[in-house]
Amino acid sequence: MKYSATVLRRIGGFITVAGLASLLAGCDVGETFDGFGWPQGGISQQSEKMYDLWIASVVAALAVGFFVWGLIFWCVVRYRKRGTDLPVQTRFNLPIEVLYTVLPFLVVSVLFYYTAVIQTNVNQVSANPNVTVEVVAFKWNWQFNYRSGPGEAAKTEASVTGTSSLIPLLVVPTGRTILFEEHSKDVIHSFWVPELLFKRDVFPGSTRNEFQVTIEEEGRYVGRCAELCGTYHSMMNFELVSVSPEKFEQYLAALKSGKTQPEAMEAIGFTGDKAYAVTTEPFETKRDSKAANS
Repeated sequence: MKYSATVLRRIGGFITVAGLASLLAGCDVGETFDGFGWPQGGISQQSEKMYDLWIASVVAALAVGFFVWGLIFWCVVRYRKRGTDLPVQTRFNLPIEVLYTVLPFLVVSVLFYYTAVIQTNVNQVSANPNVTVEVVAFKWNWQFNYRSGPGEAAKTEASVTGTSSLIPLLVVPTGRTILFEEHSKDVIHSFWVPELLFKRDVFPGSTRNEFQVTIEEEGRYVGRCAELCGTYHSMMNFELVSVSPEKFEQYLAALKSGKTQPEAMEAIGFTGDKAYAVTTEPFETKRDSKAANS
């Protein structure tokens, strides 16, 4: 049975269009396909931009894949062996060679452009953020200093320090630009809140890493150290608490007045166990006499 080139082209085109249509079905392609491996549930504007870039890149890659697979199957059917005669031998085809040289370059250029734009946006830091938090990492806990502004010359207005029996809470407002300035007192640590879809290393010495986010959802999210920093690295947790700007101001005022972290949380309505971390809990350090003797 013989197929005309027109019929085969139509079949190939139909398969390609049908595949892309099923791929793009629904309001959110990423949600339909579980993010194509990218974690969902980002809570900041920056995480949404990175998520959109990933989804667009995967869809573009699949579109190219469907096109190539369509050409392969079309060649398999159209140019299959039909007898003993040797097919026409084409030494070169200049238009096709130019096409498969230029087209990949264009695809890569477009992906590179949008990657550079998103990366620049994610790493952008404003000169006057609404909130500046100095993140100080040490073995094996965190200190969060609420500063009067960016830069080392700014003053610390309030501070929260974690202990082996108290998980530190990093309370921040939603809808505001938050600048994190990071440095370590000893070794390299890494500041990571999974829902931010972003982490950055915390270095000792004069290096001060910084990044900025705008969180859009209220909630409580576990934070971790993502750099192997020693014996109790796995116990170096904290909790990010995003609240309304009004509650954040009340919380900050409570800290400034001398109240403890739990007391400041109670001042904004988090009473009882909710005044402490709910996403993680202090770990036993196993430093009792039995462990030492054994």
